[in-house]
Amino acid sequence: MNFKEHIRVIPDFPQPGIRFKDITTLLKNGPAYREAINHIAQLVKDLEIDVIAGPEARGFVVGAPLAYALGVGFIPIRKSGKLPGETIEAEYSLEYGKDKLAMHKDAITPGQRVLIADDLLATGGTIKTSINLINQLGGQVIGAAFMIELSYLNGREMLGDIPTFSMVTY
Repeated sequence: MNFKEHIRVIPDFPQPGIRFKDITTLLKNGPAYREAINHIAQLVKDLEIDVIAGPEARGFVVGAPLAYALGVGFIPIRKSGKLPGETIEAEYSLEYGKDKLAMHKDAITPGQRVLIADDLLATGGTIKTSINLINQLGGQVIGAAFMIELSYLNGREMLGDIPTFSMVTY
């Protein structure tokens, strides 16, 4: 399947010069969404994953169904102040500003093999922060999987030697 045919590109959003890759057009198409998750599952099937973590919010729509498809658990990485239990937090830079991510302190068991899943790899800031949170809890990040990679923003460089898988690249 040509997944790019199901991803809408919106010029000048959220600011002039940005060509936003909108996955909502893929998500609303059941067969395309299913095929996308199945495709990513095939990319990562040999990683011996214990659990998948996904950053809010689009990481949930990739990570949760991917966890279901692979028969593993899912851990949400949320914005600061959204989790009810005891948390750890980290601040990071976005393409358009700063934000904080949080995880429950008991989300990861030390030694667990964690795959991070999200919709988009851009500059890598969100994923690098997710990696740092998982590492603080004793998890082992064994890979990162994305629907889209914007290769011209060099986000892979932020991830170091972590195996990185992308469904489509721009």
